[in-house]
Amino acid sequence: MSEPESSPPADDGADAPRQSVGRAGAVMAAGTFVSRIVGLVRTAMLTGVIGTTGYAADGFTAANTLPNSFYILIAGGALNAILVPQIVRAKMRPDGDEFVNRIITLALAALFGATVLATLLAPVIVPLYYRTSSEEALGLAVVFAYICLPQVFFYGLYTILGQVLNANGRFAGYMWAPALANVVAVAGLVAFLQMGFPRNAAPGDWTPAMIAVLGGSATVSIVAQAVCLVIPLRRMGFRYRPVWGVRGVGLGEVSNVAKWTFGSIVVSQLGFLVTSNVLTRATSLGEQAGNPTAGLAAFSPALLLVMLPHGLVTVSLVTALYTRLSEAASRDDHEAVMGYHSQGLRLPSVVLVPGVVLIGVLAPQVAATFFFTNSLEQTRAIALVLQGLVWMVLPMAWTYLNDRVFYAHQMTWMSFRIQCVTTGLSSLGALVASRLDPSVTAFALSLGQSCAVVVSAAVGFWVLRRMHGRLGLRSVAATYLKLLVPAVVTALALAWAIGTLLPSFGQLRGVGGLLTGGLVLGVAAVVQLAVTWGVARALGVREVGEALAPLTRRLRRS
Repeated sequence: MSEPESSPPADDGADAPRQSVGRAGAVMAAGTFVSRIVGLVRTAMLTGVIGTTGYAADGFTAANTLPNSFYILIAGGALNAILVPQIVRAKMRPDGDEFVNRIITLALAALFGATVLATLLAPVIVPLYYRTSSEEALGLAVVFAYICLPQVFFYGLYTILGQVLNANGRFAGYMWAPALANVVAVAGLVAFLQMGFPRNAAPGDWTPAMIAVLGGSATVSIVAQAVCLVIPLRRMGFRYRPVWGVRGVGLGEVSNVAKWTFGSIVVSQLGFLVTSNVLTRATSLGEQAGNPTAGLAAFSPALLLVMLPHGLVTVSLVTALYTRLSEAASRDDHEAVMGYHSQGLRLPSVVLVPGVVLIGVLAPQVAATFFFTNSLEQTRAIALVLQGLVWMVLPMAWTYLNDRVFYAHQMTWMSFRIQCVTTGLSSLGALVASRLDPSVTAFALSLGQSCAVVVSAAVGFWVLRRMHGRLGLRSVAATYLKLLVPAVVTALALAWAIGTLLPSFGQLRGVGGLLTGGLVLGVAAVVQLAVTWGVARALGVREVGEALAPLTRRLRRS
């Protein structure tokens, strides 16, 4: 995508090399796309190994989710909120390099201590997230947690090094590193299968070798993700030098930012704790009744599918905008900040709106295609969750953008308040879902999360309007509506055509199911985009032309 002419000008005095937002977004989108595709392969293979229902599936999912949850709880959001604005501001300080090194040193020390403590407390932590009546399943989850929790430190290292790159206008390494991590994880799963270990094994059937290969490869993949960033940092000329001490260096402002960000993370992780307990309880009740039920192991792959368009489109574009947002906010340039905000709302919509509608309408076929190694019963469990979760992609994009504006203004206290609203509503929805039949618990919980994100986005818009005046949301809404109507009509027509011409689509398993499903969904996606974009462009949506500009320029040159 090309940068629109109306976007605010960049600060020419910045030290970092400048790229257009579209070009930087394209570089990151490419890395994210490869990473997400390989990630889908990894998840498809993983669900084929452990399944999507049952005690062992939920046990490994809970244990392997803990490192990310604890990293986010300990430092993830704080690092994202602090590092880019502080590194940008450090350029204006005479001791800027020392200041950045001091922040990095403190962050790494805190991460190391927290990782050691979390790993030692694994037997206490796992039961908080994994609610089960099976002692064997709980014991297996604890063993997996011992192997997986060291990932916390390396998640933090990846974020720290990546944000140094981002703050200096180097986006590619940060977005391509997860692709390497997924390749390593896939290699581990291939090794697991080549060794002849059983699939969908019961908790009591897991051997030390099986546990070591599955859990160990998961952890090694995160180590590789962090360490590979040393290469682009050295090419950039960055040399890390440990600097200790906190007094007299202006870290008070950083601490003030961090405390609110930490509060937001605590609240969000309390919400995940509720989600994990409700979903694992549904699985346990289903196992007791002899009826395999969608739970945490079905929720995770469905969430991965939802995060594909979010990471590919929203995160790529907003990350490219974030450094400029921080620079504009540091100059108190409200007009520039809102210009970037408007840009961040409009550009992703061209892909997100038709994509979300198509995934929502064809959720069973999408789940069956991507998770081709699973049984139809297991893919239906994923599709059930996906149909509730997919609708949060758009409001999640708005919330993500709003939060970056708050971070750029050092207003992490506002993000904390909005997070309280989101978590409170989603937890309430989860508790309501827990009172329903276990077979629909996961769907109801997912739908409740989507509704909670809609409310949080609306609250964020209201706050920004009070800060900056009119946001131009009416014209943005008109753009979304001009995309939404043709997207819905086209998706429904495609669903009817597929159901009529290919009534058995989605029932073929294995590689044949992947190839057939990939071909059909690929054609459907092309038709969906072509019709939606054609109608929207005829209705005056200029962002369609901006999205197609790089392609049309190449065609003209050819």
